[in-house]
Amino acid sequence: MTFPEADVPPALRTQVAELQDEAWPPDAPAAPGTVTHDPALQPVSMLLVDGATVLAALDILTKQFVHGGERYRAAGLSTVVTRGTARGQGHGRRLVAAAHEAMAAMGLDLGLFTCDRPLQPFYESAGWHQLPGAVLIGGTPSSPFPSDRPGFDKVTMADFFSPRGRRHRAAFPHSRIELYPGEIDKLW
Repeated sequence: MTFPEADVPPALRTQVAELQDEAWPPDAPAAPGTVTHDPALQPVSMLLVDGATVLAALDILTKQFVHGGERYRAAGLSTVVTRGTARGQGHGRRLVAAAHEAMAAMGLDLGLFTCDRPLQPFYESAGWHQLPGAVLIGGTPSSPFPSDRPGFDKVTMADFFSPRGRRHRAAFPHSRIELYPGEIDKLW
């Protein structure tokens, strides 16, 4: 199921929030019905649902950015999570692969995000590719949040969807990519 984040039905949104809290325990639980992402990033939620149970969820965030003097329309994966009792059954991979297909159909130049290094093979199995040596710079220009900051062990994953994106693919490996998604989604 796919919805703009703000339009996820309340019962499903509550389950997604519970899965996210299970994966990344918050200091304080979010208020019921709140959204997770900056609306300026046009968040779209994708849910894998069995009956009334959310098995896996993720969000796709979208923005334009400039790299190497060229403007690109990109999206990235955020808050990818699978219900603890449903892990190891392929649900997360199935949902990430579906997100890859959906992003390819959105008219984007590329998909781009970071993940923890041990998750690289998981994302590769769903169609994504590592961008060797690439660093995403999140946050804002005045308060940057790079993916190579101390204590992080991230890799940058991508795929190039448009002919224009594929033509400029060589500009991305071994580069610092100034994504700047903002203060809410510091690094999608």
